[in-house]
Order: sequence, then C-alpha cells, then structure tokens
Amino acid sequence: MLSYSVYRNENTSKWVTFIHGAGGSSSIWFRQIRAFKEQFNILLIDLRGHGNSQSVFKQKNIQKYTFEVVTNDVLEVLNHLKIQKSHFIGISLGTILIRDLAERNPEKVESMVMGGAILKLNARSKFLIGFGNIFKSVVPYIFLYKLFAFIIMPKKNHKESRSLFVKEAKKLYQKEFKRWYKLTAELTPMLRLFRMKDINIPTLYVMGEQDHLFLPSIKEVISKHVSAKLHVIKNCGHVVNVEQPLEFNSEVLSFLKLQSK
Repeated sequence: MLSYSVYRNENTSKWVTFIHGAGGSSSIWFRQIRAFKEQFNILLIDLRGHGNSQSVFKQKNIQKYTFEVVTNDVLEVLNHLKIQKSHFIGISLGTILIRDLAERNPEKVESMVMGGAILKLNARSKFLIGFGNIFKSVVPYIFLYKLFAFIIMPKKNHKESRSLFVKEAKKLYQKEFKRWYKLTAELTPMLRLFRMKDINIPTLYVMGEQDHLFLPSIKEVISKHVSAKLHVIKNCGHVVNVEQPLEFNSEVLSFLKLQSK
C-alpha cells in the first residue's frame, strides 16, 4: 500500500485528499496543512515510487504502470481508511489522476480542485515528451527532469517551485522514472476525453497566469463545462500552491465551503 499521512479533525466527517505531481511527494503541501486541518480531515498520499512510498515499491517486481493501476493505488488507501467520499486537491499530474479516479469511481469524489491542471498537450509539451522518450534510456533522468522543470517554470519567481520539485525528484531512481514516463503514451486520448466530457462533479481550476503551457486549454474547457470554474492567480506559474499559498488556500477553502452547503 502507498505511504500516507492523516491529520484528523474530530469536529467534522469531511475529508480532503491531496495528490502531488510527478517527481514530487506529499511534502509539497506543507503550506496547506495548517489551513485545511482546521476544517477537514486531511489525507496526504505519496504516489508509488515517490516520497515514502519509494521503499514500498522499489523491491517489488511491478507490472507496467497505467493510469488505472496508479489510481487504484489511491483507491486502496481510501478503502483502507474507510473514507466513503472525499474532496480531492491535486497539482499537475495529480490533477489527471484525480480526474481518472472520478471517471472510474465518481461516488468517491465530492469535489475536485485542480492546481496547475493539465488538460491538453500543446506543440511544445508534445515536443518535450517526444524528446524525453528518445533520451530517457541514455540520459540521467534528473537531467531531463531539470530541463522539463525549467521549461514549465522558467521565470525567477518560479525558482522555489523548480527547486522543490527537483529536490523531490532526486529521491526517485532511473527505473522508476522510466516506468512513470511510459504513462505519457496514454495522455492524448485520456485528455481528449476529459476535455469533451463534463463529469458533473464540482470542479475548481486554480491556475497561474504564467502557466504558459497549460492555462490556454483550461480557459477553453471552462467555457464548455458548467460544473467547473476557474481562478487565475497573477504573477504565478505552474505550482500555484507553493508560489502563492495564501491566495490558493483562500480560494480553495471558499470553494469547499460552498460544496458543504
């Protein structure tokens, strides 16, 4: 089972589950814990091969990773803790996993908060994935990760986010990186479905105005999905919860409060 941490609040039965992105870990939510645990039970999960889940899976002969396999990991933790339903908050790749879980098990998802969400790969991001596929077996993964982090988060005010994700990514190892990278083959048809289908679960997209790779497609989707809304944070890049935690926390908590009415 995945490694997880729980912060319980005896005054509520409501849960919020946080899902980090590729190369990260549950530690990226350190600026959310204090604000959210005052109103919710909190579940922090380290995805397979990441954070404290690395040792759990490193010694196993693991089958090929698919989004179904990875989202089932999350579902296993929820069932183990007897969490019937939860709000979900994700960042980057974590938003894809949350949406995939919602497609497969909508009864588990009370609402979705998608930070730095990915719903479409533009020409630049497709080039990055293709470049990585060519060189992932011959170039140290941390070099590729640093390159991707810089392209996705290029500005000076993105430096903390870049550094945090590169620091966490160093805890991976080459085989684990390659397993996760193979998931990119599933992305295009999956994201097309997500853009076309309004899942009718309350959804808040929180995007940085400088998230040049992914913000345009979110704006396009918002115009078509009646169950979703968008909040754009100024002077902010991809990792909104790290770069602008106060605004992120305020907007997300306000959204979650509305879902409880």
